[in-house]
Amino acid sequence: MMKATVLYEGKSHQWIVFGRDPEKSPSIIDTNQFMVMDDNNAVLLDPGGIELFAPMLAAVTDWVDIDNIRTLFASHQDPDIISSLGLWDRTLTDATLYAPWVWESFLKHFGCSTITYSPLPDEGDTITVGNMELTFVPAHYLHSSGNFNVYDATSKILMSGDIGAALLPPDAPLFVEDFDAHISKMKLFHQRWMPSNKAKNDWVQRVRKLDIEYMAPQHGAIFAGDLVPRFLDWFEALEVGIAVEG
Repeated sequence: MMKATVLYEGKSHQWIVFGRDPEKSPSIIDTNQFMVMDDNNAVLLDPGGIELFAPMLAAVTDWVDIDNIRTLFASHQDPDIISSLGLWDRTLTDATLYAPWVWESFLKHFGCSTITYSPLPDEGDTITVGNMELTFVPAHYLHSSGNFNVYDATSKILMSGDIGAALLPPDAPLFVEDFDAHISKMKLFHQRWMPSNKAKNDWVQRVRKLDIEYMAPQHGAIFAGDLVPRFLDWFEALEVGIAVEG
């Protein structure tokens, strides 16, 4: 059974993290899926790969009626976050997918005949769902050429996609506990998958302006409190896109 953890609970809405599935095949990368709820409204963020659809559906419906899921988000095109789209398309009766405009014709290969595709412009956008306001923050080339994060000013959560990702065992803690030890789990990933120092630095400058309590990546553990600016300092100093050097 996929584990569900409440990341934030306020008066108006909740953030829930789904992951650490003990029945997941060891041959596929571990992922974090997110749901934001406000009364009877639910938003799925990077809802996962096709192989996770069944446990995700079971986990999500423990929290919300399926008919109340009307909004989805895909940060980019990778199958580990959105290849389940075709199955959600058959399950949800009235939903909209917000995703980068540049990936629309690619993502629709997964299946998107019932769900409405709402293409995000490069500069990002803000949507209101119930009482929730979610901002799509540009994170282009980190690692995808069309890529976005999600920021919620009320909960002070930045869902950062592959930025901050780490390759951890399934039983690892959900939150980063020792930053120095955590570096070895994420350094090579960022150097190999992030191709542009210019894009990286642009993102760091943009994100430093946000009030962030939790930075929640798609893989690995969540950064909380003082570890958020510490990650930004580390990432800013890191040389990325080095796979072809030498």
